[in-house]
Amino acid sequence: MSVMVHKATGTTGAIASTLALSPTRPFQLLEVRLHLDAAGGATGVVTFSATVDAIEGATYDVVLLAQDMTLLSDYVYQPTYPQIFEKGDKIEFAYANGSNATYGLTVIYNTL
Repeated sequence: MSVMVHKATGTTGAIASTLALSPTRPFQLLEVRLHLDAAGGATGVVTFSATVDAIEGATYDVVLLAQDMTLLSDYVYQPTYPQIFEKGDKIEFAYANGSNATYGLTVIYNTL
């Protein structure tokens, strides 16, 4: 088991599925952190989400988190119970970023 960190940053535009976490081994999600340089505001869609894109297909896809960022500039998600994923599963992150905030996304996980 090894703790890994996946980071992404941007100054404009959306966080899209291109910022997916997709290790080449089974993994356990430990924490997701999102920082915006200003609260999400009221421009467009302000929900930050993480969705599993399961290797077995859409029947097994599930939304792990959906957080309204309208009044928030920081959000930390720590699963209450272990969340284990198979090799080939991806976690896709999405945030429209209509306010063009500078963002920092950090994902901490264990490979199994």
